[in-house]
Amino acid sequence: MPIGGFIVNTRPEHTADIVEFLKKFDEIEVYTYDDKGNIVIVIETELSDHMDQLVDTIKQDERILSVAVAYLYYEDEVEKIEKGEYIPERFRQKRRNK
Repeated sequence: MPIGGFIVNTRPEHTADIVEFLKKFDEIEVYTYDDKGNIVIVIETELSDHMDQLVDTIKQDERILSVAVAYLYYEDEVEKIEKGEYIPERFRQKRRNK
């Protein structure tokens, strides 16, 4: 199960609204935020593809300036990949382009 820590940046005047927006996603936990527009979140999903999609979704909000990854844990998924049980979408796309 992939787990990622991210820093979401917004303008200070949007912080409270963005925190509420992020809390609407079951996979996102808001850990902390400050009055400068920095929001620390953790995303936990079943597959990395879903995490990628979720990050892309939150980036689409025009009030969000950036979403930066602080750490990623993929060990469970790596084991599935090594056993041939799973191929992440980003690797399937590369195979098709060859």
